[in-house]
Amino acid sequence: MKKENLEVLLEDINSKFQFVVESHEALCSEIHELSRRTDERFDSVDFKFDILNKKIDAIADDLSAHRADTEAHHGTYRVMEREG
Repeated sequence: MKKENLEVLLEDINSKFQFVVESHEALCSEIHELSRRTDERFDSVDFKFDILNKKIDAIADDLSAHRADTEAHHGTYRVMEREG
């Protein structure tokens, strides 16, 4: 193989290798961005679940207090089922 042919072949291999490196860098960047956005969305969902859990706990506490108050006034208040 002539020296010129070898140089051309090496340049071709080098350009293809450079393309692979650039593609890898682009994919890494996209994966990093996707990971960042996913983390942000999960943080948002976690925040919403925390708020929802607090509201559910508050409702449960209110219902428990209401029930205890109703039972404490058993002779005064009565919870009755409606006939439909």
